[in-house]
Amino acid sequence: MTDISQAVAQAGNQPETTFKALERLVDETIGVKLFTLMEVDHEENVAWRNYTNMPEAYPVLGKKPRHQNKWSEVVDGRRETFVANSIGEIAEVFDDHELIRSLGCESVLNLPIFINGELRGTLNCLHEAGYYTPERVTAAQSLKTAGALAFLLAESIRNQGEHNG
Repeated sequence: MTDISQAVAQAGNQPETTFKALERLVDETIGVKLFTLMEVDHEENVAWRNYTNMPEAYPVLGKKPRHQNKWSEVVDGRRETFVANSIGEIAEVFDDHELIRSLGCESVLNLPIFINGELRGTLNCLHEAGYYTPERVTAAQSLKTAGALAFLLAESIRNQGEHNG
């Protein structure tokens, strides 16, 4: 966690510096090919991608509506990590499954980050088929504090912009 702590403490190029440190920590802990961060706005019922390690395929974009499906039942309803280890399972909940497959990814782990009792966002980790084993899912739980720190930093920076602008 030292790398994340050092990244958060650095001035300039935030929250990107912290997001990159979080990506490194995720890769060291469970492994990841495609890594994105999604934040949630419950009042507007939307989500947005605020970080990606493949901006050509998955750019940081505007807000999009949140849908109710198997994914939301697991993540929002049960407050659990969503795991799909085949492209068929991914296709059940994600419309962009063809793009995911084209990037060499056929498994996904979405780690929900709850802050003050509310889903703040998810760490989205994708890899080859069958990659996110029960052992990796268990190991991923150790990433929640670092994820929360990254989301809180991003919010803090947004709030500073609102107060300064």
